Amino acid sequence: MINNSISDKEIRILVQNICNMSVFKGRRVIDQIRGRSYEETLMILELMPYRACYPILKLVYSAAANASHNMNLKETDLFISEAKVNKSSFIKKLRPRARGRSYGIKSPTCHITIVLKEKSKFLLDKSKI
Repeated sequence: MINNSISDKEIRILVQNICNMSVFKGRRVIDQIRGRSYEETLMILELMPYRACYPILKLVYSAAANASHNMNLKETDLFISEAKVNKSSFIKKLRPRARGRSYGIKSPTCHITIVLKEKSKFLLDKSKI
């Protein structure tokens, strides 16, 4: 069965190795915005108190700007169809300690993928009713 309610225009954007953000911190924010419209996503990300919201907000802004500039899509017709956070490598540092020793510090990083799709005209007209 073919679903004609969603057009096949989509914008996929990926940012890799976001420093000092673990997968759990990113997923806590991403789970709140998955499946929502672009404007609602911006409002949620601006009002949430987590530090992980800022890089995700920049990523959503960038994806919408790419959609409007490269594919001539309206930002008001976009929604987040897919959003995921994947684990990446650790940044390894050394912290000096007493007596000339050092302890290792492992800072987690993550990859974030966001896919924006355009709502079809059928869905937009149905929502106005």
